[in-house]
Amino acid sequence: MMAAQALALLREVSRLEAPLEELRALQSVLQSVPLSELREQAAELHLGPLFSLLHENHREQTALCVSILERLLQAVEPVHVARNLKGDLQRGLTHPSDSVKILTLSQVGRIVENSDAVTEILNNAELLKQVVYCIGGENLSVAKALIVEISSVSPESLNYCTTSGLVTQLLRELTGEDVLVRATCIETVTSLASTHHGRQYLAQEGVIDQISNIIVGADSDPFSSFYLPGFVKFFGNLAIMDSPQQVCERYPVFVEKVFEMTESQDPTMVGVAVDTIGILGSNVEGKQVLQKTGTRFERLLVKIGYQAKNASTELKIRCLDALSSLLYLPPEQQTDDLLRMTESWFSSLSRDPLELFRGISNQPFPDLRCAALKVFTAIADQPWAQKLMFNSPGFVEYVMDRSVERDKASKDAKYELVKALANSKTIAEIFGNPNYLRLRTYLSEGPYYVKPISTTAVEGAE
Repeated sequence: MMAAQALALLREVSRLEAPLEELRALQSVLQSVPLSELREQAAELHLGPLFSLLHENHREQTALCVSILERLLQAVEPVHVARNLKGDLQRGLTHPSDSVKILTLSQVGRIVENSDAVTEILNNAELLKQVVYCIGGENLSVAKALIVEISSVSPESLNYCTTSGLVTQLLRELTGEDVLVRATCIETVTSLASTHHGRQYLAQEGVIDQISNIIVGADSDPFSSFYLPGFVKFFGNLAIMDSPQQVCERYPVFVEKVFEMTESQDPTMVGVAVDTIGILGSNVEGKQVLQKTGTRFERLLVKIGYQAKNASTELKIRCLDALSSLLYLPPEQQTDDLLRMTESWFSSLSRDPLELFRGISNQPFPDLRCAALKVFTAIADQPWAQKLMFNSPGFVEYVMDRSVERDKASKDAKYELVKALANSKTIAEIFGNPNYLRLRTYLSEGPYYVKPISTTAVEGAE
């Protein structure tokens, strides 16, 4: 009945002027009350008095109250916090102590993430303004993430953040001299670009043009390796949200830079370029943009094939993931032209790409094997790839052989490959009926099936 004891102490605290002893006792009792019990008592948790004790100039008392509130607020639903503690949150945001501000901001964070609770604060212009000004005054990283969360809720909430000059400050830092600040800023701006109204705002304010100009100027900046990766990723994400073709036509420097980065001696740069190519090529319009660059893209594929074979394990995996994204075509978009395109991309990768990936999928690193199996799965329902697999000596046996994969992740990845093959319309015709039936059997037995040992073999062994 620890919870009852905690409630009794909470009532005591709310009656007294300077309840230090009671606060100490309450803090220690709370350490042993499970959250579930506190949640059951949530209706009885009157937290107002604790908040009002934060406003004294008493450090120990404030520290105790913050620690107690951190625990008790976890038991209270965000909607309840938004409805009943608005005034307390508003005052907390202007409190001189950082720990109180952070406590309050984290509660605002809970509210913003909760679709029922967020409407409570969006209808409350005062509180929003307070949040925004508080954040503006502090350079707390918690605050930056919150700005983006609030801005992303609706065009109105973005408006608060912009009129308060917060977003402007963020954008100033983006183009400022400090390369490390610039690098963290671009992440925030990238999140802002994840909503339609956020992208519109960035375009109107000329931010996207500025980012493009900074990429142009990066060649002459010895410190560009700090922020370039983030800037290039920003464009990759922008392209895939809006229209790869429009973004690449309007900002040619982006594509140019990605190609250039794949030639870099710095594996970090190569990794970012490869990731970005994977993002760009994840839909058909993006694939066509890449295809239009002609021999440049073919050369880049040769490079990716080479890295998939020779780079560090981490970069190999990123190359394989990018290839899975590039080579995959949704069934309803498998036109003759696009199938010819993915086939020619695949054949550019190395002398015998199928063998290259099969070699990788036999290596003893589960992450690598899974990444290689994902490449096979990406092309498994394209007829040209099925013909290649069927005509490659031992490949069909490798697909059917369950003993190759030892760990759960690899067994799951192999099962996805079998599923993609078995569900394809052209597989029976290309692999032949007997193999098609073996695939269906594998599919129905599930990913972890182990063949029972026949009893005759056991008898013979005695």
